[in-house]
Parts: sequence; C-alpha cells; structure tokens
Amino acid sequence: MRRLALIASLSLLGACASPLPAHDPGLAWVELYTPPSDLLMADKLDGKRLDDGRYFQVTPGAHELISRFQFEVPGGGGINIMAEPIQRTCEIRVRYADFAAGQRYLLEARPMVTSAQAWLYDDQRNVLARGRVLRCGVF
Repeated sequence: MRRLALIASLSLLGACASPLPAHDPGLAWVELYTPPSDLLMADKLDGKRLDDGRYFQVTPGAHELISRFQFEVPGGGGINIMAEPIQRTCEIRVRYADFAAGQRYLLEARPMVTSAQAWLYDDQRNVLARGRVLRCGVF
C-alpha cells in the first residue's frame, strides 16, 4: 500500500514539473500571476474544466475564464489576531471579448482581506478586464 501511495505521489509531482506546451500562434496565451505565497490556477474555460491549471490557451474572440485563487488570511480573518491563519479559496471570473491570436495576456490576482481582486492585462500592461469574485470560502 505504501508503494502505491509513493508511486502516485511521484507521478503527481512529475505532472506539476512538466514543461508548458508550445505556444500555438493561432491561439491567445493567458499566463497567471500572483504573489509567491499564494496560488492561482486556471479552472474552467467557457464552462469546461481544464486539464492543466497553469495557463489558459484560447481561440480568438470572446471567452469566460474562471480561476481558483488560494491565499492565507492572518488571524483567521476575525477579530482575534492571535488566531491561526486560515486558507481561503476564491473563484474569480474574467470575461473578455477580444482575445487575439498570437497575443500574450496576464491574469493577476491579489488577496483583499478575506476576498480577492483580479485583472486581465495585455502585453503592454493595460487593464483589459477586471475579475469578478464569484465566491470565497474555506473549500
């Protein structure tokens, strides 16, 4: 049983360390960024769950991106600042109508007390869309 658990763990680590696929010039590429202490993962593209949460690669045109953002809230987010920190997860939706083939975009998320905020940028760091937090919690 231990051997099976070890093999499963190693295969999962290998998947995380695998290189990103080559960028298809016919598609738009959306990179994800958050402070190193937090985690931002691509979850759904146009309502369909993604296999690899490290990026979005989309066809030109309009798309809805949903990402999961995890961050730590000091003091559990309550009045008692001495309480243990808690891990919060927020689902963030970004809608953008003009993704262009061959272009790179950046989806950035940051914690905001017990919620989050997010923006979609083009390669010149212009804000194209703002993320909408769908829900946050300990899930």
